[in-house]
Amino acid sequence: MADKKTGGNNDGKEKRRKESILDLSKYLEKQIRVKFAGGREASGILKGYDALLNLVLDNTVEYLRDSDEPYKLTEDSTRSLGLVVCRGTALVLICPQDGVESIANPFITQSIG
Repeated sequence: MADKKTGGNNDGKEKRRKESILDLSKYLEKQIRVKFAGGREASGILKGYDALLNLVLDNTVEYLRDSDEPYKLTEDSTRSLGLVVCRGTALVLICPQDGVESIANPFITQSIG
């Protein structure tokens, strides 16, 4: 007879449940910033997430790139997106919006002269 708990005959192996590698619960209802593969950046209020790190953001704002320098974002040029679902496989970085600041690159060697 098939075991109802594991969903069938699978030689005693229990079905593993996917667990999230990050605990984002402390950021629910808080402003976060996300970076995507390909270079896009956005910020919004985290409304929900799942084990695959798909995110639901509300009041989302996308930061647009400088037309002259494609790798440089312009903080003053934004686009309002509203409620969005961000696919977890496209995410590169998730961080809280509060306390985010640019720092000098510590890996650039300064010439002593």
